[in-house]
Amino acid sequence: MTSPAHRPQSSFFRRRWPMLALAAVAVAAAGWYWSGRDANPPRAWRTAEVERGTVRVSISATGSLRALSTVDIGSQVSGQILSVHADFNDRVERGQVIARIDPATFQARLTQVRADLASARASLEEARASLRNAEADYRRKRELAERQLIARSEADLALTVRDQARARVGSAEAAVAQRQAAVANAELDLSHTEIRSPVDGVVLLRAVEPGQTVAASFQTPVLFQIAEDLAKMQIELSIDESDVGQIRAGQGVRFTVDAFPGRDFHGSVQQVRLAASNTQNVITYPVVVLVDNPDGSLLPGMTANAEIEVNRRENVLRVPNAALRFRPADAPAETPPARGGRMGFNLGEDLPRIVDGLGLSPAQREAFERDHAAQRERMAQAQGQRPPGGPGGPGMAGGGGGMMVMGGNAGGAAPSPEMIRQMVLKRVLDSYGDFRASLDDGQRRRFEQAVAELLTARRVTLWKEENGRAVAVEARAGLSDATHTEIVGGALAEGERVIVGQERSAR
Repeated sequence: MTSPAHRPQSSFFRRRWPMLALAAVAVAAAGWYWSGRDANPPRAWRTAEVERGTVRVSISATGSLRALSTVDIGSQVSGQILSVHADFNDRVERGQVIARIDPATFQARLTQVRADLASARASLEEARASLRNAEADYRRKRELAERQLIARSEADLALTVRDQARARVGSAEAAVAQRQAAVANAELDLSHTEIRSPVDGVVLLRAVEPGQTVAASFQTPVLFQIAEDLAKMQIELSIDESDVGQIRAGQGVRFTVDAFPGRDFHGSVQQVRLAASNTQNVITYPVVVLVDNPDGSLLPGMTANAEIEVNRRENVLRVPNAALRFRPADAPAETPPARGGRMGFNLGEDLPRIVDGLGLSPAQREAFERDHAAQRERMAQAQGQRPPGGPGGPGMAGGGGGMMVMGGNAGGAAPSPEMIRQMVLKRVLDSYGDFRASLDDGQRRRFEQAVAELLTARRVTLWKEENGRAVAVEARAGLSDATHTEIVGGALAEGERVIVGQERSAR
C-alpha cells in the first residue's frame, strides 16, 4: 500500500506531463526553423533599371576671375603728387587725367632749354651770314686770279675761309637740332606730369595720395591699376597633366562662386597654355576660360569652382555604377562569358547604329551601304582564312564579325592593346574611306570619334536576377560619370533590371 506522503507528488506529474511534452516539441521545432534559416537565408536583390539618359564627363578645377586685360600705371617722371583725380571703382576713359605731379621743376627746365635753342638759332644765323660773306669774297678773288690781277694764293686762301664758314654753319645747325631735341624732351617730361589712363576701364587699385613723392628710377612704382571692360572676364585654371589631354578650345565650362551660392555661371575654354608649372612634382597646365559678365556680378579676384565638360552622351543606354561594382559572394573568381557570346567590338552591328545618329543624306547613306557591304564581304573571306585556334584565338583581337588584327610584329613581340586599337581604328577608317569623304567636317569628326570610342569600350560583367539567382551578363561599357556608365554593346536591353546589391532579410 502506497504511503500517503507519495500520492500528491505522483498525481502532480501525471497532470503536468502533457504540457511538458508539448513545450519540448515547440523548442525542438523552433531550433530546427532557426537553424534552417541561418544555413540558407533568403536573399533580397536590389535592382536598377537599364534606362536611356545622359552621361556627362567633366574635369573639376579652381581658379581666380580676372579681367581680360589689367594695366598697371606708374609715373615716368619723379616728383611730388599735386592732385589725384580717380578713386577706386571709378570708370575712366582713355586719355583722362587721373593724377598730376608738380610741374614747376619741369617747367623751369623747359624754359631753360628753350632759351638754349634760341641762342643756338642765333649762332646759326651768324654762321650763315659769315658763310655768305666768305662765298662772295671767294667769287671775287677767283675772277681776279683768273684775270691774273692777284696772286693765286689769295684765291686759295679765300676758298679756305669759305669752307670754314660752311663747316661753322653745319655745326650751328647741329647745335640747333640738339637744342630742339632738348626742348622736345623737356616738353615730354612736362606732359608726363599729367598721369593719364591708357585704356577705358575701371580703377581697381589706387596706391597714391596727394603730397606723396614719386621716385621713377629703375623700377617704377604702381600708382593705379585699371581693368579694361569687365563685361568679359577670364578664369585661369590649373589642370593636372593627366587630364589636360582631354581639354580642347571651345569646350563648355560651368562654374560657381561663393558670392552667389546656388547660381551657375557659364563660359568656354579659350586656350590651353603650354607654360607648365611644377609644384612638388605635380605638373599642371594653365587653361584660360572666357566668361561673359554682362550684369557685372562677377568681380576680379573671386574664386571660381569650375567643371569643364570634356564629353557628353545624350539618350544612351546606361546603368548605375553600382551595377558594375556588384559581385555575388558565391561568384567564381573568373566568370565565364554568359549568353552574350564572345566579347569584342562588333562593327557589323555597331557601325549602323553610329551612322544613324549622323543625319545622313540619301547619297551619304548609299556611300555607307556600299562601304559596309564591301567590308562584310572582306570579313566573310577572312573568316575562312583564320589560323587554327578559332575566332578570338591567339594572335587575334576582335569579335562579332567586325575586324581582325594579326598579332606580332617584325621583332616578334606581341603588340600592346593600345597598338592593336590604333591599328584597328586605322583599318576601319580606311575601309570606309568613300563614306568618310562624303561627310562634312562635323559629321566626319563625330564618326571617327564614335568609332574610336567603340574600339576602346571595356568589357564588364553585370548581373540579372532569374528565379532568385544572380546570372552573369556580359556587356561593353563606354563613357562613365559619377553616377552612371554608358552601355555600348552586349545582351542588355532598355527596361531590363540589373542587380546593384543584395540584402539579408531581418530575423
